[in-house]
Amino acid sequence: MKHLTYCLLFLYLVSCQPAKEDLPPPNILWITSEDNSPFAGCYGDAFATTPNMDALAASGFLYTHAYANVPVCAPARNTILTGVYANSGGHQHMRSYYDKSQQVGFYPRMLREAGYYCTNNVKEDYNINPDQNENIWDESSKTAHYKNRPEGKPFFAVFNTTISHESSIHKSIPTAELRHKPEDVTLPPYHPDTPEMRHDWAQYYDKIEDMDQVIGELLRELDESGEAENTIVFYYGDHGGVLARSKRYVYESGTHVPFIVRIPEKYKHLYPAEKPGSEVNRLISFVDLVPTLLSLTGQEIPDYLQGNAFLGEQKTDDPEYAFMFRGRMDERYDMSRSARDSKYRYIRNYMPYRVYGQFLEYLWRAPSIQSWEAAYKAGECNEVQSRFWNTKPAEELYDTENDPWEVNNLANDPQYAEVLERMRSATRDWMLEINDTGFIPEAELIDRTQETTAYDYMRTSGIDLNALIDGANLASNPRKGDIPFLKEMLASEEAAVRYWGATGLLILGTEAKEAEEALQTALADASPNVKVVAAEAMYRLGNTGQGLQALYEVLETPNSFARTHALNAIDSIEDSEAATQQAVLDMVGMVGEFNRSHYDLRAAKGLLTKWEVDPMDHGYDMNW
Repeated sequence: MKHLTYCLLFLYLVSCQPAKEDLPPPNILWITSEDNSPFAGCYGDAFATTPNMDALAASGFLYTHAYANVPVCAPARNTILTGVYANSGGHQHMRSYYDKSQQVGFYPRMLREAGYYCTNNVKEDYNINPDQNENIWDESSKTAHYKNRPEGKPFFAVFNTTISHESSIHKSIPTAELRHKPEDVTLPPYHPDTPEMRHDWAQYYDKIEDMDQVIGELLRELDESGEAENTIVFYYGDHGGVLARSKRYVYESGTHVPFIVRIPEKYKHLYPAEKPGSEVNRLISFVDLVPTLLSLTGQEIPDYLQGNAFLGEQKTDDPEYAFMFRGRMDERYDMSRSARDSKYRYIRNYMPYRVYGQFLEYLWRAPSIQSWEAAYKAGECNEVQSRFWNTKPAEELYDTENDPWEVNNLANDPQYAEVLERMRSATRDWMLEINDTGFIPEAELIDRTQETTAYDYMRTSGIDLNALIDGANLASNPRKGDIPFLKEMLASEEAAVRYWGATGLLILGTEAKEAEEALQTALADASPNVKVVAAEAMYRLGNTGQGLQALYEVLETPNSFARTHALNAIDSIEDSEAATQQAVLDMVGMVGEFNRSHYDLRAAKGLLTKWEVDPMDHGYDMNW
């Protein structure tokens, strides 16, 4: 009899649980923060003060391997918005306002079509032509809120806090007012122990604590609205940060983000692990967010999306890799691609001839990097700390379990040759699969896509991306014996191939003397990007006059990103003769519109400052 009673009770309780098909579509709340790695108690950081994040993790699911696909905000947000890697769409360069392909949609519009009321409060920064930003959201403003939705509609709401943004350490708070004490900071091994470095780290932890309070306020507001039991909550950072060698760099410090999901009891069939409070070790990245949203809301996932759903009915098997990329960061060109598996990180540097620590006006506003540079110049940095100020290897490989700060490069260790080859091949396959636009330099790509988009161009023009990647791989890690191949590339009909041929010869430096005639011919190349690289190579071969003249000519071109490329080269060769200064000043006058949103002007200002030339003395107000 007792057994029968228990059975009846069990059947009654089960009958009280709504079937999956009877559940209403869940509300979804996204809370995002800026420029923060997983510096939180729930991620094992005892120095962090994050009670709200910790409580959310205790009631939700903490993802241990979550990644931004790019370590800077605008291209990362582009990837989130579209579900397509920004380097597939041609949006990988920071603040590059190019047209998005009509073949690629926006997830808020998909959710709105499914009946969701979609709000964004407030940052957009989608790295596309601003004209395409229209009508993405039901509301996108400082007052946008799910409380404004029509009765009966499910909501999708984004709240973004900027408290932990990089700018939060530009102005130092008095040490006595800091809650986290500089003397208690544990510095990464690549940062020198300077007072400014300790202070910025401590101030940053204060800002993370302040950001955590905003998370708490938003969660309390959800509770008070009565919608918590109907709402799936996501919290994540938009990329890593924030001191130098994190944001903008494809290391763990730049791409690993905190990521927590809380799922109400009524939607427990969606749990990614047995119970709340669990860790989830699956590799996820931002490109996975759109398919995951569509999976959670019961919509079909379009074939063009490039990520994998990690929740919902359409959840895929765990992927083996997450992929990352880097392009131009503000006024500085660089190019890297990266793969991360559960243990290792692989990085391919396609511009290894540039130092890691290229001067970047916005980054240099932080006292910490200024002190790092000063310590390096004074000879006070050890070998690990000095690497940031030197050129890069073509490949990097790190065991992130045993080397979490990624300072021991295993790429040349024979013991890891198999891992290196596996991850190198996976990265190459990924670049081909997504039609990576980054192998065509930016100014050249702009000229080719006046009547189309980069995404469509890569899929319709017939360009041989396989050959481009092979050429770039050869050029970024050349040997003297490769000179015949590089000269052949420099004679190609394809400008992007010529660009990589010139790059390989530039990297070889004086060893490329036998290619001098081919480089001289390239000084007249129709592509300004080829011309810039050939000019720098010629300068380094001792043909300074010819090299400089070609760079001056590029400064007169109408393409602002060709000019930015030329200014990068002028800065790298450290030429400061009067004619060079005048050429830069003439370019500033030609542009005329003096604001920091022009990256050629920002690069020019950096040069003029280094040369101690005051633009105001020449009638140019560049005091932004």
